[in-house]
Amino acid sequence: MTSAKKTPTIYDVAKLSGVSITTISRVLNSPDKVNPKTRQQVMDAIDQLGFVPKAEARARAMRYTNRIGVITPFFTAPSFVQRLRGVAATLSKASYELVIYPVDSAEHLQGYISSIPVMRNLDGLIIMSLAIDEKDAQRLVDNAMHTVLIEYSNSLLNSIVINDAHGGRLAAEHLIGKGHKSFGFIGDIEPPERYAIHPVRSRLQGFKEALNEAGIDLSKKYIKQAYYSQENSREAALELLNMSKRPTAIFAASDIQAISIMKVARQLNLRIPEDLAVIGFDDIDMAEYVDLTTIRQHLDDSGRLSAEMVLARINDPGRILQNIHLPLTLIERQTA
Repeated sequence: MTSAKKTPTIYDVAKLSGVSITTISRVLNSPDKVNPKTRQQVMDAIDQLGFVPKAEARARAMRYTNRIGVITPFFTAPSFVQRLRGVAATLSKASYELVIYPVDSAEHLQGYISSIPVMRNLDGLIIMSLAIDEKDAQRLVDNAMHTVLIEYSNSLLNSIVINDAHGGRLAAEHLIGKGHKSFGFIGDIEPPERYAIHPVRSRLQGFKEALNEAGIDLSKKYIKQAYYSQENSREAALELLNMSKRPTAIFAASDIQAISIMKVARQLNLRIPEDLAVIGFDDIDMAEYVDLTTIRQHLDDSGRLSAEMVLARINDPGRILQNIHLPLTLIERQTA
């Protein structure tokens, strides 16, 4: 009689990877505190052996943990808060717990992607505004970690995406329709965080293309790099509005930055929209409060949909993968 295949143990992982059991434990529980080369050695051994930690093996046998994780950068930013609100409301109705994994470095992200599927203490995962490579996507699939990506797509996983370039075009077309001929742009074009998805370049590209089609060239001096903060946005706005030939309309890559531009304009005694038109992007809650014209990207809906997609895959693992494109809408208020 052929004996049953031996279940791999942590000792087998240690032997194959050439590291100590303590290091393996650290990779599984605090992956961001292990250097990337060692972490990769351990994860390669785990993948090769099909190792599952004992506690997580019990969780698998029980089938459900009723916990959904969200991996996200910038989780305190208003746009991310609104997405999380949509996720939380949907999971609460289904009696699932939401677990947030904040990311502030590439190492942090890789640590989560490496350990979460193996630890198996979640039923599903939502990954916001982060790029996932093929190897990581395959690990999620191999470990039956039902995953939805927001603002990024991978053929192995469910995804929700928006056309940021189209959003830029909507802003340009609206301003051109209002008779403007001089334009400025403020946004985080060169962000320091290399681990996150940054759609600002696409928004700028769409904006420029629509202007070019109307015979208007957006000079580099009217494009200002500004990090996602009020201070940087105010500095960029001052540079634009103190120019001898200042723009009569500014497209900001986010609502928060648009609101900072409005504040600077009023300090300079410029009337909005008579002297300066301002358009933002996102349509966060504050945008309606300040009457900001903006590009709505349905933040709450994207969070709600991502949660619904994860729950649907949990209930039916064979369900066909979905790649949903959410429409963008220009919301006209009082600033443009």
